[in-house]
Amino acid sequence: MRGRPRGGGMGRGSPRLFVPHIPFDFVMCEQAFPRVKPAPKDDEFTQALIKRNQELTASPQDQTTVLGLITKCTTALDSLVILPSTEFEVQIEEYRQVGSFKKGTMMIGNLIADVAVIFKTLPTKESVKLLADKIVENMRANECTEPLIIEMTEAGFEVKSDNTTVNVLIATIPQNMRKLDSALHLDQKTLQASLAAIRHVRWFEENAFHSSVKMLVRLLKDMTRRFEGFQPLTPWIIDLLAHHAVMNNLNRQPLPINEAFRRVLRLLSSGFFLPGSAGIVDPCESGNVRVHTVMTLEQQDKVCCTAQTLLRILAHGGYKQILGIEGNASVATEVTVYNGVVVAPSEKAYDKPDEKENEEKMDVSEN
Repeated sequence: MRGRPRGGGMGRGSPRLFVPHIPFDFVMCEQAFPRVKPAPKDDEFTQALIKRNQELTASPQDQTTVLGLITKCTTALDSLVILPSTEFEVQIEEYRQVGSFKKGTMMIGNLIADVAVIFKTLPTKESVKLLADKIVENMRANECTEPLIIEMTEAGFEVKSDNTTVNVLIATIPQNMRKLDSALHLDQKTLQASLAAIRHVRWFEENAFHSSVKMLVRLLKDMTRRFEGFQPLTPWIIDLLAHHAVMNNLNRQPLPINEAFRRVLRLLSSGFFLPGSAGIVDPCESGNVRVHTVMTLEQQDKVCCTAQTLLRILAHGGYKQILGIEGNASVATEVTVYNGVVVAPSEKAYDKPDEKENEEKMDVSEN
């Protein structure tokens, strides 16, 4: 039955049941749409994807440089965890490497390694500064000859050496969350995000280790840099989307990178990350949280519109513009021509209501 029942008392006042819809996914229903002619050859497109991934991947030299600094930093942390000094008031439960370097998706020019440190004690801003100074002191004591600079951040601090950075994210044990004072301690949401980063890297290492997933993650991150409409996609959303596109299919076998890339644009174009969509349930959170709900309605619409435009460009052979090999990001916002076919950008479907309109509606309803 569609809609709510009319009359009677059974349906009146009862809460609405939310049933998420599943957007069309050709990969999951390919058998219902048999091909009438062989699939077109994708050799050039596949080679372009592979080449672009190689260009985006950090060089072995850069990875070695980052590894050297993060190793020295974690060695200093080891000494504080295993043999804590009685004079040092900060107590550490554990630490974990997180972020793109740990996941194996680090990109060129991004010489950053992340590590999350979980405090047993309450994370005051002073204690975080004490930890930063202590880590640098231990690193220098262990014959670290590079010049080290500390920069405090909202989530913790950064240890910098030349062009390389170790980003230290502070968290605390769950029991401390209720004891936090916003005036004294780090922000609760920031601390929870650091704990979530640990869960994310564990999930990624267990489930998204396939090379095609990591390749797709880099390609999508590069697109978020170049296309404004994709900027709302967070690194965690990209990780889950890449894994879904490569691994979630009827055969449970990894899709080739060219098919997975197309699938991403098709999914986003079909409303995969729009309100009411099943989307992707966050595997690291309880309560069936859908990852795209962190985006505003306006951002969800932008992601969908941008994907629709890029998918039409891809369908007419404009993959070089999408990958950033040729042209620029204006292809997503301006009318372009590919092999004699005119591609116009999709128009937004969501208009953000004005604050004045909302206030007027509230006044009318109150009166």
